[in-house]
Amino acid sequence: MNIEQIYKDANALLDGHFLLASGNHSSRYLQSAKVLEYPKKAALLTDALAKMIRQNGLKVDTVCAPALGGVLAGYELARSLDVRSIFVEKKEGGMVLRRGFEIAKGEKIIICEDIITTGGSALKAAKAIEALGGEVVAFASLANRGFCKRVGGNDTTKPECALPESIPLFALDDFTFEMYAPEHCPLCKEGRSKAIKPGSNA
Repeated sequence: MNIEQIYKDANALLDGHFLLASGNHSSRYLQSAKVLEYPKKAALLTDALAKMIRQNGLKVDTVCAPALGGVLAGYELARSLDVRSIFVEKKEGGMVLRRGFEIAKGEKIIICEDIITTGGSALKAAKAIEALGGEVVAFASLANRGFCKRVGGNDTTKPECALPESIPLFALDDFTFEMYAPEHCPLCKEGRSKAIKPGSNA
């Protein structure tokens, strides 16, 4: 399966001048929502991700996603694994479980995102789950931005990665793009465009 081509076909791998959530700039951007808007395509991707997880022998009871970006990917992965799907939401710099969702002590949970960059949101979700007695057995995402090492990937863990190395990360492919601090951005220096933020917080 050519994950990069799937993103390109869905117009989800963008070229331009982008402002990232970190404040850095990049000439490329992944917009997984464009892939996930087609349920059959989403199922194809999460079925492949579920296969990787099963091949590693993990026991999973529940998939938990950080809202909002991870909810569709998490729901589809739960369907592929035939387990329960829940999500956590932002609150005061962290994440919290709401809407009547409950966690049993020792419940084995995968934290699923659409994209893992440094893993900051996924880590906040994991802490919320662990505080309620759940056990985070893995992190998962459709795409990995290359800061964190995934199972079967060639990239090494970068200092920016927030995820613990003791818990595996499963993703379908690595997408490693150049990023620049605004004051060093060559696109800004060219002066031909202004960095835009195409993500959910735009």
